[in-house]
Amino acid sequence: MFETIKNAFKIKEIKSKVLFTLAMMVIIRFGTELPAPGINRMFFRNWFAAQSGGLIDAFTGGSFLNMSVLALNITPYITSSIIMQLLTIAIPKLEEIQKEGEEGRKMIVSITRYVTVGLALLESLAMAIGFGRQGLLENFNAVNVLVVVVTLTAGSAFLMWIGEQITEKGVGNGISIVLAINIISRMPQDIASLFSQFVAGKPVAFAILAAVIIIAIIVAMVVLVIFLNDAERRIPVQYAKKLQGRKMLGGASSSIPMKVNTAGVMPIIFASSIMEFPVVLSQLFGYRGTGAWGEVLRYLSSANWCDPTNLKYSIGLLVYIALLIFFAYFYTSITFNPLQIADNMKKQGGFIPGIRPGKPTSEYLSRILKYIIFIGACMLTVVGILPFFFRGIFHASVSFGGTSLIIVVSVVLETIKQIESLMLVRNYKGFLND
Repeated sequence: MFETIKNAFKIKEIKSKVLFTLAMMVIIRFGTELPAPGINRMFFRNWFAAQSGGLIDAFTGGSFLNMSVLALNITPYITSSIIMQLLTIAIPKLEEIQKEGEEGRKMIVSITRYVTVGLALLESLAMAIGFGRQGLLENFNAVNVLVVVVTLTAGSAFLMWIGEQITEKGVGNGISIVLAINIISRMPQDIASLFSQFVAGKPVAFAILAAVIIIAIIVAMVVLVIFLNDAERRIPVQYAKKLQGRKMLGGASSSIPMKVNTAGVMPIIFASSIMEFPVVLSQLFGYRGTGAWGEVLRYLSSANWCDPTNLKYSIGLLVYIALLIFFAYFYTSITFNPLQIADNMKKQGGFIPGIRPGKPTSEYLSRILKYIIFIGACMLTVVGILPFFFRGIFHASVSFGGTSLIIVVSVVLETIKQIESLMLVRNYKGFLND
């Protein structure tokens, strides 16, 4: 990896792309610390400290906690992208647009932008009014509400634009890189927090043991995430020979790569959003968590899971695991279509050895996919719940966990692959020019 980056800086074109990406990252981090006008930041810090907002804090790079101009960050864009993916399955017209090639893709991207701005407007309005009444705004009036709404909406739209600029003029997927840099920015603070909690000021033997255990857990999770990200099962495909004119064509062999973690981190994002939505909504309306509904909210809050003193609240963790597994199957079912793959193979004269083309091939792929999804969902569950376990048992609260590591590892690997691809294309061009 380091050799790839070193060689990339020797090529002027790729070097410019990398430096542009780094410059955009600096702008993002500056915006994260720039406070939004009229905000009582201490109120929000006190409220946030009582919540289980590790995932939100990681995804926004601390801008949500700081209530900066980029407080909403790219979370509206992520939500918008998820909504559009679901709508393209539910609405035939959008599905047709998506299949229209490059023009269709541009139209879907354009719609996603408008939906992002709309979601950012709604979220900022809800925060400005809901939390503004409780003390978020220094002076709760129509002017301050409008200023905060415009600022937060513009900040989210600006980050979306930066992500698109990185995709076009930099390296890697811009939105993914924005998300990854947000997560990475919180890691030093989390490591320092773990050090002060378990190592600093402790007896030497205990401190060394704690440091070794922390490092071992982090390394093990990174290795597991890399394996989860890259593991796949290859289904062999053979193409029949065809006679065209006097030439015999075809007969080649290929494979269908079926990733173990087909759905990526989407199941965790879906499950977390559903569990956190009632809690955040109650806070927006000023509900203090009393009575029967307050008890339900405590079950839903991940801050109470795996707590030895209140194990009953871990029922919420079981609900979270069930949702995670359900969404692993659901998301894969809308992104991977065995019937369409079987039809395409049949049209191209391809077949899986030992399996008849058409419906038998579709049924075979569906059966294999179910096993793969189950394995991937189990591994994703382990990665996803480990942070809750350590927070509940050892009170080790960090903003990065399995979800964050999956995102960071995936983005780093994909960005390195793109740099290697750019270098390979340039080498081919140089060879042809010679």
